[in-house]
Amino acid sequence: MKREKGFSLIELLIVVAIILIIAAIAVPNLLKSKMAANEASSAASLRTIGTGNVTYSSTYNQGFAGTLAMLGPTSAGCAASTSACADLIDSVLSGVNPAAAAPVKSGYVFTYLPAVAAPTPAAPNGTYSTAATPVSAGSSGTSTFCVDQSNVIKKDPTGVAVAGAITGCGGFAGNPM
Repeated sequence: MKREKGFSLIELLIVVAIILIIAAIAVPNLLKSKMAANEASSAASLRTIGTGNVTYSSTYNQGFAGTLAMLGPTSAGCAASTSACADLIDSVLSGVNPAAAAPVKSGYVFTYLPAVAAPTPAAPNGTYSTAATPVSAGSSGTSTFCVDQSNVIKKDPTGVAVAGAITGCGGFAGNPM
């Protein structure tokens, strides 16, 4: 009688159990890493918005932008880079492509609040704030971020959906990063 070579059912079950144990340990760490990456991306995006607004203000002499779309690239609404579409931030963050009033990037919703929606040299926009809140608190991120005309990013670790104010992030419960 010939003995067949191979794995027994018990051996296969032990290997599957070991794989499941390793997966149970790795998945929570993977989710935490993803949330940390989303938070870093949202803080970097706010830094980009702040830098774009400073450039916009010095280039067009009308204060800060009235909308995120004004900081974004050219689109169907405007063919050349002007104060209506300055091409200072990317199309996703500006809400140009895909079109969105409150853009979503890397698990965060960006809410832009200007003092003046259509600034001009005669009526410049002196203040603004942008809040970044997690789409799903505890899943896409845990903290809320805010930047205003001071160009200081503030962080609220509670992740509460808090918008900034027209006058800036002064009432924001977070601390500077």
